[in-house]
Amino acid sequence: MSFVEIAIFISLPIITVSMLIMVYRVAVGPSLEDRVVALDLIATTVIGFIAVYAIISNSTTILDVGIIIAMLAFLGTTAFAYYLERRSKS
Repeated sequence: MSFVEIAIFISLPIITVSMLIMVYRVAVGPSLEDRVVALDLIATTVIGFIAVYAIISNSTTILDVGIIIAMLAFLGTTAFAYYLERRSKS
């Protein structure tokens, strides 16, 4: 086995466990801000999972999906931040 194969087989379970921890944080988070951060981390983890899948499948086409998810996550986090700022002023 090559180093890349070993790294892939180690990274996939770690990504899966971190995703489960973040889903728990979204469900049980003590505040709305914690949930927003957890959703942003889920998007980042999905991008990492897509990158690992692109390495496994030897296809760069799937990376476009990761770029789209990154843009949507940025817009979503910005919208939540704007909402939270407006909520705290009133």
